[in-house]
Amino acid sequence: LVVFAFLNYLPKSKHLHIFLAFPNTYFARLEPRGRMENMPEIMNEVKSMLDPEAAFAEAPAEEELPTFGANDVFTLSWKNLLDAYSCTECGRCTAVCPANLTGKKLSPRKVLMDIRDRAEEVGAKIRSGDAQYVREELRGEGVRPDKANFDDGKSLFDYTTREEIRACTTCNACVEACPVLINPLDPILRLRRYEILTESQGP
Repeated sequence: LVVFAFLNYLPKSKHLHIFLAFPNTYFARLEPRGRMENMPEIMNEVKSMLDPEAAFAEAPAEEELPTFGANDVFTLSWKNLLDAYSCTECGRCTAVCPANLTGKKLSPRKVLMDIRDRAEEVGAKIRSGDAQYVREELRGEGVRPDKANFDDGKSLFDYTTREEIRACTTCNACVEACPVLINPLDPILRLRRYEILTESQGP
């Protein structure tokens, strides 16, 4: 009876990482640490420029400008979210972070906690069904907030500051130190890509 009671309590407690650490470790990348993935959007642009037939192709129809990186939980990968919920909060990543050790504000552990806190906030607002969280141009009778139309005027940059993500040296120390193979570097890179490639803001 105690075991069943604990299993019911587990998803709502801080011990959820005990359960999620196993699938997170299973889905961890096995490639050499430190190798960054190419962005598909950039790769497609490069391939089209190197294609001799692309110069004679018809111009594509007007489309929305592409966005790069991530600025909120909706644009992070499922693995980033799983990482955030699998974090044991042991602090080893922050303890070995050279940026943190030199007095900068970056804490890889805090970045993961920020993602989890933002995901919890967004989930609660979507479950509330309040129309104020629907993008203004999509509001109407009976329209409820969901992934496609959600807007509360906030983003991950309200949790993790630009100063924090700019302090990262991409040394991979945090990735190497994690006991459950979480990659705190990936969401930091996604936030930086959004800031530089989508917003055209740099340090």
